[in-house]
Amino acid sequence: MQLMMSFANVQKNMVRFIQKSAAEKGLSIPQYSILMTIFNCSEMTQKTVAEKTFLPKSTLSQAVDGLVKEGYLNRQQVVCNRREMMLSLSEQGQQLVDEFHLQEDGLYQVFKSASNQFTAEQMTELLNAHQKISTYLTEVELEVTTK
Repeated sequence: MQLMMSFANVQKNMVRFIQKSAAEKGLSIPQYSILMTIFNCSEMTQKTVAEKTFLPKSTLSQAVDGLVKEGYLNRQQVVCNRREMMLSLSEQGQQLVDEFHLQEDGLYQVFKSASNQFTAEQMTELLNAHQKISTYLTEVELEVTTK
């Protein structure tokens, strides 16, 4: 229980930083999540973004519409599948994500400072522990869904 509460505490604090950063730029948390998800790849289908962010379809659609309207996202139909949309960061969207990463009191800089408290060995151990927990939870989820 203690470990689970520890994860919840870290998540709660991370969400606070995300809320603040998103609000300062006039974005919702779903919009922030979409930008950060797409940032990790050059482009991604809207369906894949939904799978990675766990956003409901209607929330995702509204958030994407807003990001396209503001010029942060490019959206185009997938050539082979007209029902699927491909999303990518526009130049303005890339600039916004870069600003989030450089924001002194933003999540990335604060998290970077927090992680600098660990030695390289401690960081490796922490990442390995997180990976073990994540792998286990994924395996349990797969077992439950196949029953």
